[in-house]
Amino acid sequence: MKRCEIIVIGAGASGLTAAGRYCDRDLLILEGNDKPAQKIKISGGGKCNITNRNVSARNYLGDPGFIENILAGFTQDDLLRWLKKRALNPVLRKRTQYFCPHSSDELIHILLHEIKGVAVLSGHKVLDVIKTDRFIVTTNRGKFSAEKLVVATGGVSFPKIGASDIAFRIAEKFGHTIRPLRPALVGLTLQKPQFWMKSLSGISVPVVVKTKAKKISGDMLFAHRGISGPAILNASLYWQKGQITIDFLPHFRLDKKCFMNKKQISTLLPLPRRFTKAFLASISVADKPLRDLSEAEQKKVMQLKSYTFAPAGNFGYTKAEVTAGGIVTDEIDPETMMSRKCEGLYFLGEALDVTGELGGYNFQWAFATAHRLKL
Repeated sequence: MKRCEIIVIGAGASGLTAAGRYCDRDLLILEGNDKPAQKIKISGGGKCNITNRNVSARNYLGDPGFIENILAGFTQDDLLRWLKKRALNPVLRKRTQYFCPHSSDELIHILLHEIKGVAVLSGHKVLDVIKTDRFIVTTNRGKFSAEKLVVATGGVSFPKIGASDIAFRIAEKFGHTIRPLRPALVGLTLQKPQFWMKSLSGISVPVVVKTKAKKISGDMLFAHRGISGPAILNASLYWQKGQITIDFLPHFRLDKKCFMNKKQISTLLPLPRRFTKAFLASISVADKPLRDLSEAEQKKVMQLKSYTFAPAGNFGYTKAEVTAGGIVTDEIDPETMMSRKCEGLYFLGEALDVTGELGGYNFQWAFATAHRLKL
C-alpha cells in the first residue's frame, strides 16, 4: 500500500488547482478517468468559460454567507491575474464571460504544469474510504493511505466523462448531510398542453423567465425534447417543480394601442413567424389584423407576455451541466474547506451544496474553493 501525506481525489479544476498549491508536499492525485481534466476539456464548446466579469453570491444557489466568504478569498480578478502570470489571457465574450482564447487545452496545460512532479494516477476509480489513524483509499487498482484527504470529484452530471457520486458516498460515510441531488443547468421537458413548442425545434427567442425564486433574462431555444437555451438552463437551477412564467416579448409593449393596429399578428410581433403561427394555433386564434381581435382573443394573445405552465421535468443528468444539491456547507469550515465531522478530510467545488448559473460561475467556484484550502 502506497503511503503519502496528502491524497487528492479528482483531477478536475478544483483538484488540480489544490494539488498545484501543495505540489511541494508528499502528494498523490487519484483520477477515475483515463486522463485528467476531462470536464474542462469539453466545457464551453471546447473553449472553457473560465469565469465571469460579474461574480457575486447572487449568481449561486446555496448559503449566501458561505458563498460570499469563499469568493472574497479568490475573486474573478484574482483568477484572471493568476492566469495572466502564466501567460493565459482569457477573452471576453457575450459581454461578461471569459473564455480560453483558442482552446480549453490552454487552461489544462497550465493546471498540469502547476503539478509538475506530482504523481497523477489515472484510471483509478475510488471504491471506498475508511479512516483508522490514516485515511485508507481503496480503488479498482489498489489501496493508498494518507494523513489528509481532499475530495474534488465534482457531481454526477455528465456520466459519459466519468462523473460519479463518490464524493457524496464519502461524505455520508463520515457523517455529512447531503442536500438531495438533482440535474441543473439543463433543458426542461413539456406537458401535453405545451407540445406545440416541439414543432419549433431550432428556433431561439429572447425571453424573461420567472420562477418562484428568480427572474432570468436570456435566449430560449426550442428543442425536440422540450425547451433549452441559456435562459431555461439558468431557470432550471432555481426550478424544481411547479409553474414558470415566460415573457416572449420582453422588449415589446403589447398594449391597447398595439391592438388597434391593422397589421397581421405574425407581421407586427417581433417574433419568428413560425413561432407566432404555432402559438396562435395552440390558443385557437387566427392570424389576422390585431384590430380585428375580440376582447377574449386579445386576452389569449396577451399570454405572450406571461405564458405560465408547469414543465414536466428536465433532460436528466446526461444533459445537465452541473449537479445541484450536495454536501451541506454548515458542515464545512469556510476558512480551510475541512470537514467539521472528520479532521483531515476536505471537500472542494461542485460536491458542495453550492451551484452557479451559466457563465463561468461554477469554474470560478472550483478555483475559489481550491485557493481557500488549507492543509
